[in-house]
Amino acid sequence: MGIFSFLKNAGSKIFKSEEVKKAEASANEAELRQQKLNALKKSITDHGLFINELQLSLDGSSVTVQGICPNQAEREKVVLALGNVEGIDCVDDQISVPNTEPEAVFYTVEKGDSLSKIAKAHYGNAMKYPVIFEANKPMLTDPDKIYPGQVLRIPPLQD
Repeated sequence: MGIFSFLKNAGSKIFKSEEVKKAEASANEAELRQQKLNALKKSITDHGLFINELQLSLDGSSVTVQGICPNQAEREKVVLALGNVEGIDCVDDQISVPNTEPEAVFYTVEKGDSLSKIAKAHYGNAMKYPVIFEANKPMLTDPDKIYPGQVLRIPPLQD
């Protein structure tokens, strides 16, 4: 899919506070990087996402992900699970998928957005918001709990 940009200061707070990170960074940079990689892997598994042969590498606030996902939707969810983390501003997606499928559009939530407003803009029908909600499970647990800076999958409508 390529490289995706995210807002570095928005998303799940799975990393330690800045003060703790700075203190630990001076002690052992490699150990801190490994802790972050472990937290990112845990984020993927905590969301129940499946990626075979998962490999992550971290360069500052940029993460590269490799592996094999069973389908396009799972691939996109892995990218979003990694990118919607505070402190990550770029995901380099090098995941392979056995069968080619249509890609979803990624949309960054803005202030004042709701899933119905996003559905109206993308599908022409506000009542299609459950499609977006379902496409972003398990990262979304409630259709009313989205936040500015969050990136969502907007899948193509099935006929």
